[in-house]
Amino acid sequence: MAALEPPVAAPPVVAPSRADARAALRAARTRRLLTGPIGPTLARMAAPNVLAMAVTAAVSIAEAGFAGRLGVSALAGLAMVFPFVMLTQMLSGGAFGGAISAAVARALGAGDLRRAERLALHACVIAVTAAAISALLMAAFGRPLFTLLAGVRGAAEGGAVEAALAYAAVFFPGCFAHWLCNAMLSAVRGTGDMATPSMILLLSALGSIPAAGALSLGWGPFPELGMAGLAAGQVVAYSIGTLAGLAVWISGRSGLSLRGAIAPLQGALFMDILRVGLVASLSAIQTVTTIVAMVGLVGRFGEPALAGYGLGTRLEFLMVPVVFGIGAAMTAMVGACVGAGDLARALRVAWTGAVAAAVIVGGVGLLCAAAPELWLGLFLPPEAEAARAAGRAYFALVGPFYGFFALGLALYFASQGAGRVLWPVLGGFARLFVAIGGGFLAVETLDLGLDGVFGAVALGMLIYGLMTAAAIRMGAWGRP
Repeated sequence: MAALEPPVAAPPVVAPSRADARAALRAARTRRLLTGPIGPTLARMAAPNVLAMAVTAAVSIAEAGFAGRLGVSALAGLAMVFPFVMLTQMLSGGAFGGAISAAVARALGAGDLRRAERLALHACVIAVTAAAISALLMAAFGRPLFTLLAGVRGAAEGGAVEAALAYAAVFFPGCFAHWLCNAMLSAVRGTGDMATPSMILLLSALGSIPAAGALSLGWGPFPELGMAGLAAGQVVAYSIGTLAGLAVWISGRSGLSLRGAIAPLQGALFMDILRVGLVASLSAIQTVTTIVAMVGLVGRFGEPALAGYGLGTRLEFLMVPVVFGIGAAMTAMVGACVGAGDLARALRVAWTGAVAAAVIVGGVGLLCAAAPELWLGLFLPPEAEAARAAGRAYFALVGPFYGFFALGLALYFASQGAGRVLWPVLGGFARLFVAIGGGFLAVETLDLGLDGVFGAVALGMLIYGLMTAAAIRMGAWGRP
């Protein structure tokens, strides 16, 4: 009888390392961007963004409420400085943030993890440089700019300029926090992880509301700093977000490691972000320039008109984060699909997200057109009838066109993912020329007053949305 063979020992079960687990998670996210069902995948990715942006909107509403308790002059001053605050947020989180997400997503879609990690470091260098430029420009030109926007009468007499300067003196030196926070979180979004950045922004924003209230109105033991306290609340929130984003990056939870990012800086990697970010920034600048120019026109009608218009444009600006909540998911999905060579899927993602954004934001605009006091009543007392009348006129004429603004803006975010932002930017220029040119014509030549200014704003939104959509429909990204 043959001797029995000794049993062969089974190979030991080796538990996957933490690095392997993170790599598998990153690969699963990228695969979901490339092959998951578009509607459900986009909705699942956008949901945490929309939640975080809704809380960010609540911060802005609370800020306006606190300013309202400081007086009409504070509201008018906030109307003057708010476009520049939003410009910082739109550039850091939207234009350059989207470019960062898209560059990381394209690198991962092409299977180049090392490039994606190094792009994250280059993004932080860009953020610090941009923040320094913003702070220096506001320090040099803030007073003459706000004085010009106040007009020859009205707002300048009520102290709105000083209120705007007090806010800017804190916000812009502290805008390094906004830029760095958004750069880090945008790199994480490029991996397909929307939940982590959204949770960081949500918690930071929730903390900024009581901070802004306490520091501006002097709650409890805190000093009453007025407009400076409002700005301090934002700086505190984004400083916390910056530290949290850095912790996520160092831990490697996002799938991007800090060790892999450390390497000599390369011009090619800067250009991968800047070639999209610089062109995309024109869209943010166009939006803000349009509103700033309208502030200058409305300022001619006095401080109450400026306060009412400022509340109207504040809601318009709040629609930008709502669209961003959907657009950030679109940027990552489109970027991954383009990186993998699947343009047909990228286009389907773009149209799905753009239509959803237009429906949501358009519905808000129609609601405010029908019942403007739902918004205006949050900030203005009944006796501020002149300001309320300006706000009602704005919503009646501009509210029905919010959907077209959202359509163009959502397609702009999708175009960042594709690396083709020329036509959304051209659409933004068309909006700029129509709104500003039409507004000046209405005031200087046709003597149409505030209604003429608001009508020009509405027409600019219409042209922006239709022109951007038509260009992409006709092949601005190329043909599948």
